[in-house]
Amino acid sequence: MGKLSNRVNSISESQTIAMARKSRELKAKGIDIISLSLGEPDFSTPQIIKDAAKKAIDDNFSYYTHVSGYLELREAICTKFKRDNGLQYAADEIVVSTGAKQSIANAVLCLVNPGDEVIIPAPFWVSYLEILKLAEGKPVFIDTDISSDFKISPQQLEKAITPKTKLIMISTPCNPTGSVYNKEELKALAEVIAKHDDLYVISDEIYEHINFIGGHESFAQFDFIRDRIITINGISKGFAMTGWRGGIMAAPKWIAQACDKMQGQFTSAPSSITQKAMHKAMELDYDTYIKPMRDAFLKRRNLVLELMKNIPGLKTNVPQGAFYVYPEVSYYFGKKYNEHTINNATDLSLFLLDVAYVALVPGAAFGEDRYIRFSYATDEENLKEALKRMKEALAKLQ
Repeated sequence: MGKLSNRVNSISESQTIAMARKSRELKAKGIDIISLSLGEPDFSTPQIIKDAAKKAIDDNFSYYTHVSGYLELREAICTKFKRDNGLQYAADEIVVSTGAKQSIANAVLCLVNPGDEVIIPAPFWVSYLEILKLAEGKPVFIDTDISSDFKISPQQLEKAITPKTKLIMISTPCNPTGSVYNKEELKALAEVIAKHDDLYVISDEIYEHINFIGGHESFAQFDFIRDRIITINGISKGFAMTGWRGGIMAAPKWIAQACDKMQGQFTSAPSSITQKAMHKAMELDYDTYIKPMRDAFLKRRNLVLELMKNIPGLKTNVPQGAFYVYPEVSYYFGKKYNEHTINNATDLSLFLLDVAYVALVPGAAFGEDRYIRFSYATDEENLKEALKRMKEALAKLQ
């Protein structure tokens, strides 16, 4: 076998994808696994979106588009940002990509030089760190915990900034914690950022529509730092369109142009059919098409939090968005059952997969191995059964 590049050897496989793979392997052996590892809505894509895609196929909308997405789609995205977020963007400030993950990678690779420092509040979504490794940037983590609802303070941010800081990567609503920053909290962070020239923010807002505290607050709403914010969004979570692969970036024109140039050499535009589906999604009425899914997620969150109260040793916040609960599980460290010894959340996740047949993601994937991420993007019967199995399995640890 040949020698792989240092670049690919430096990055890790996504642990969310790895756990999903292990689940599928066990299922293939006939084991009844409940997988709560992937952040994927279990709803179907709304019919009106599917119809728009079918029409695009029938209309032979099957040719190359502009690298950043066809103009009318980008204009529809601008209308969405104005309508939903009060943000004013022009079409040449929008880049449509093959998923929000590519949108983030484009921005990081276009802004970060080797050795540049990038601030990442922890816990963080798994791919932030791995994308940063590809850019040879240096991560600077700001640790948070349940007591702060997993949110950073302006003081923590200020302390983390050095002359080498180029970028901050932050999500709201947050994956894996479900925490949501309110307007005052974002403004306080924005005021710190404003004091430091050439400091940029990737604001990952992919879970915008799965928000349990009212309206979503965008980082770019503050005019005094708007020209430093790269807003990331997409269709996968709010519209139940994970497999369509449609990501959105809104940024100052010079950053958008750089990302267009980068994307033009990697993938070019997303599928023309996905773009037509995205166009329809941008026009949908929230109350009719999206709110019912959000309401179902809220009901599931409440069910999971209620059932978790019956399991000793799980400490959690009350997540205000996304579809995850992120309990702290150190109560079980040092305990044993048969060949399983629990030293950290990774051990506990493997124990629960082996003994309870429930697949979760250990906190190590998100920067802290005292937690597990529990996705409730599945039906209520699955959730009840998963928590029953977890309770029974955890009781075996002594």
